[in-house]
Amino acid sequence: MKLTVVGSRYFGATAFEMLCKEQGVQIAGVVAPAIDDRLAQAASGAAVPLHVLADPRSVPGDAIPPGTDLIVAAHTHARVSNEALARSCLGGVGYHPSLLPRHRGIAAVEWTILEGDPIAGGSVYHLADGWDSGAIAAQDWCFVARSDTARDLWDRELAPMGLRLLAQVVRYARDHGELPAKAQDTRFATRAPMLRKAVVLTEDASTAHTSMVATVMGPDRPGIVRALSDRAQRHRANWTESHMARVAGKFAGMVHFEVPRERAAALADALRALEPSGLKVAVAVSEEGGPASAGWRAIDLELVGDDRVGIVADLTRVLASRGISIERLNTEALRGPSSERAKFRVAAHLLLPAALDVQALRTELGELARSLMVDIALGERVEVRAGG
Repeated sequence: MKLTVVGSRYFGATAFEMLCKEQGVQIAGVVAPAIDDRLAQAASGAAVPLHVLADPRSVPGDAIPPGTDLIVAAHTHARVSNEALARSCLGGVGYHPSLLPRHRGIAAVEWTILEGDPIAGGSVYHLADGWDSGAIAAQDWCFVARSDTARDLWDRELAPMGLRLLAQVVRYARDHGELPAKAQDTRFATRAPMLRKAVVLTEDASTAHTSMVATVMGPDRPGIVRALSDRAQRHRANWTESHMARVAGKFAGMVHFEVPRERAAALADALRALEPSGLKVAVAVSEEGGPASAGWRAIDLELVGDDRVGIVADLTRVLASRGISIERLNTEALRGPSSERAKFRVAAHLLLPAALDVQALRTELGELARSLMVDIALGERVEVRAGG
């Protein structure tokens, strides 16, 4: 049976290497977002035909080699087009790190933690129109520890589960010439959108919005984040960035909203109305909704890898050499119960000069990632979406 692997980074490369070892399976081709991506490098090293996407948002039909029996999506943010699926005998499957239809979207693992779900899971599903809505081919579950972060849960449970489920489905397809399929029950569907996004800073920023920062503290319980997002949506506020944590059984969060000026007071009242539920809410409002300076654009950077001395020094040296300003930088060391080595994570919000060649920066960061043996993502989150 011939497979085409569509994916990226650590999970895509690991899935590729696993499937290369399956008996009765041949990798006909690999589709990756960039030539220096870890999956692309693994394909080149194995002399497997590689297609690099011209548009990182979509996989075209000509990216799929003739004779493909099944497309396997492993950590791809690109939609596999209908034309691409039509070139595969059995269509395609992808891995999503949630118990679909719960937490459909790019930040499934993060929303699992933020919603306080006691149980999580992974799903291999049929690639189809709509995000994460295809029939289920295989599924499994796991417990979520109270101390888990999204990274802990992914590393300890969901990534290994995804590899196991993908192998299970590929073997079934090889042996039976078809895929298992069970329709998702849409009654239980929830969305898992990203909680923050990069924005472009321009001189024409609108002044019709008010900047509002809300801090929320209290006993941790499921539904706090959902309550905040529902009130924001009701008052047409844009959730621009947030910082949230569970500490000693307590929830602590800070959210920055951009809200239409005429709705700011109503949103502040709606947020304060959460206090009878046991939360402490403080709201600060500023008319300075626009950016601090023009000619810059904001972008997120995330680095994850084995902990070692000098990671931050090496990273900041590269950024400084490019004239990049670090607006915010957070670091943390992570160790799961089954991990022999600690993982180190850097999350940074950067301000890039407008004239900076972003592709050249990506190339330089790619070289740094290889030398440090870490994953670096620019403008997107690492390892939270593994499906198609």
